[in-house]
Amino acid sequence: MSTRLQVILNDGEAAAFRAAAEREGLTLSEWVRQSMREASRRQVSGRTEDRLAAIRAAVDYAFPTADVETMLEEIERGYAG
Repeated sequence: MSTRLQVILNDGEAAAFRAAAEREGLTLSEWVRQSMREASRRQVSGRTEDRLAAIRAAVDYAFPTADVETMLEEIERGYAG
């Protein structure tokens, strides 16, 4: 199934988008579809800066840790106690 989408552009935008499509050897319609797909992927995956900020914030925390075997033993003791 296909859906038709109408987008109103000013003359400058239309010319710029048409030129961009021609540079890539695409029709304007295909160029718009590809651009929308790429924009959607970027939005879903999040901005790189946001992901890096989250990692940097996580590094600032100092949680207790141990090797896997020690942690598993502590978990089992918690279940038993």
